[in-house]
Amino acid sequence: MKDLLLITPPFTQLNTPYPATAYLKGFLNTKNISSYQIDLGIEVILEIFSKKGVSEIFNVKPANLSENVQRIFALKEEYIKTIDEVIAFLQNKKPTLARQICSMNFLPEASRFNQLDDMEYAFGNMGLQDKAKHLATLYLEDLSDYIIENVDENFGFSRYAERLGRSANSFDELYQKLQSDKTFVDNFTLEILDKKLTVTQPKLVCFSVPFPGNLYSAFRCAQHIKNHYPKIKTAFGGGFANTELRDLKDKRVFEFFDFITLDDGELPIELLFENVCHSEQSEESLFKRTFLLENGEIVYKNNSERHDYKQAEIGTPDYTDLPLDQYISVIEIANPMHSLWSDGRWNKLTMAHGCYWGKCTFCDISLDYIKIYEPIAAKILVDRMEELIEKTIENGFHFVDEAAPPALMREVALEILRRKLVVTWWTNIRFEKSFTRDLCFLLKLSGCVAVSGGLEVASDRLLKLINKGVSVSQVAKVTRNFTEAGIMVHSYLMYGYPTQTEQETIDSLEMVRQMFEMGILQSGFWHQFAMTAHSPVGKNPEEFGVIPLLKEITFANNDVEFQDKTGINHSKFSFGLKKSLFNYMHGICFENPLQEWFDFKISKTTIHPDYIHDCLLEEDHFSTKPNAKIIWTSVKPLVEFYTKTKKGNSWEMATLTFHEKTNVFSINLEKEKAVWLLETIDEISIHSNKNVTFNQLKAKYELDFDDFELFWYSKPMQILKENGVILTL
Repeated sequence: MKDLLLITPPFTQLNTPYPATAYLKGFLNTKNISSYQIDLGIEVILEIFSKKGVSEIFNVKPANLSENVQRIFALKEEYIKTIDEVIAFLQNKKPTLARQICSMNFLPEASRFNQLDDMEYAFGNMGLQDKAKHLATLYLEDLSDYIIENVDENFGFSRYAERLGRSANSFDELYQKLQSDKTFVDNFTLEILDKKLTVTQPKLVCFSVPFPGNLYSAFRCAQHIKNHYPKIKTAFGGGFANTELRDLKDKRVFEFFDFITLDDGELPIELLFENVCHSEQSEESLFKRTFLLENGEIVYKNNSERHDYKQAEIGTPDYTDLPLDQYISVIEIANPMHSLWSDGRWNKLTMAHGCYWGKCTFCDISLDYIKIYEPIAAKILVDRMEELIEKTIENGFHFVDEAAPPALMREVALEILRRKLVVTWWTNIRFEKSFTRDLCFLLKLSGCVAVSGGLEVASDRLLKLINKGVSVSQVAKVTRNFTEAGIMVHSYLMYGYPTQTEQETIDSLEMVRQMFEMGILQSGFWHQFAMTAHSPVGKNPEEFGVIPLLKEITFANNDVEFQDKTGINHSKFSFGLKKSLFNYMHGICFENPLQEWFDFKISKTTIHPDYIHDCLLEEDHFSTKPNAKIIWTSVKPLVEFYTKTKKGNSWEMATLTFHEKTNVFSINLEKEKAVWLLETIDEISIHSNKNVTFNQLKAKYELDFDDFELFWYSKPMQILKENGVILTL
């Protein structure tokens, strides 16, 4: 028996658990509250995409449907025969199957495979396993197309019935759907739920609903619990509630849920536990940011005076109970950076709560999950990484920050290196000028393989209006620094921002084209601007030239329909922007005129064809901040002393030879200065905790020699810095 059952309803990710329940379970452990967690999404997917599940899919013969569905049905025996093998391969349990998959005569093929001719060039750059994962992904997507057209129109691998949750100002449509017969996916979901409830026998079931695509299933599961397990209480929290349900008025919601909590979940769920499991201990029921039904009316209770827990107090996320070896890795697009979201098992952590910038006008900066910024100490964070490695046997980490702070990333990287951990990690950032060449190299040394960040609209006018705090030139330089360090870069791109002109959309595309052509972006994704109720644009639309089309809110309130006073139909650019980006991500079609991506007339770009190239041309600046940290990243070099003679004068010299992991190089220094450097290495080593600054190093040097700057900027020292042996942070 468990006190609490934590559920992530279908569907979120195939390759790794969404971390919300793991965070809550880790916190509950610190309070000795027993809990069990399930990711219903992966469990349902594995049931559907099994020999038994696929056989059920084909039980209904398609009639008057597309040629594609007819073909899939005709090949049903091949799908039934191969499905278990393909899933096992995508779980990394049968890697040798890659050769059969890549033979191109093992998997049945329907319409998703039509894109292969266009992508054959990409396969040459992909390893055998990745190519097979991509083909197996197309195979699953063909089956998904069949399910959507013939079995359950609401199906989707990373969402279910998402339309019902998007901008659902009224509960009517969702409520009506919940009164109708159960769907194909519902039957699998509720069968698994029954088994888990029988085993765990919880007093309280808590649904973490991050996205609109999880909403319907959460309600369907809660409905099932109310109908069949009336003594169990149900609660609803997570990203959807935090952003959408702050103005909840529809009492019918409480036919399914007893409680709906907002914002950070740790204290609210602890108080729910006390109310449900130990109500006899308190005369008054205390709640934190919780909606409930009282005397037939919705009330919002926030009557506990206790403060939310600090990030250092919430414990390490606990992935116990989740089937970590059964998640499936898929590759939808043959792009190494893009595949990170769907390929591989990642332990998810955050470096900081909230966003340290918190000014972007399109963002929900009025909500606590953005507004309240609280970083975690690097040592605590790396302690948690080590604990997760021990428990999950996985050393890959995705830091799911709104924007990871550069200074904290530096300290985390140093802590990882000092502990000699072998980890692979990636995160979301702002393209800050703080990301210097040296910092990017340090992050790479610590195991960082990729970053994602918002370029948004690649226009300096609009970036200023967005209050992004960056310029296109700055983004170009930062992405160059990451790329040269060997860290892949993904950029979030936006079109249709208020007052954006058609010319600015085309110019933005040209900026993006140049950045891909220069090789400083590896991946990207265009999305159309959406106005949200909790953003500065949503709160003050008149300041941004938009007219909100307001509706009565009784259920969800986040996305707000609006009219842009420019009258431009930005949606018409969607296909062309995404098609061009697809090609740029594969390194082709840079020479194509921008007009070729659109089936309507566009104006020519006003951006000079060498704009990004010229942004990256910068002179060497021989200056170092006095308080900059100086770090030695290499081991001690091999040393050979010799005598140099010129015009009858002789002096002692030293050759220092550096054997790096991928190269070897040498420098020559005067013997005394070489000895000084060798003695100094231990103090400035990456494994030292001394944090020697430029000024301290200068003072130490000038005890024995003159003019430290002349030495620091000499050719031998420049060679060391260019090869990453010495970093200035």
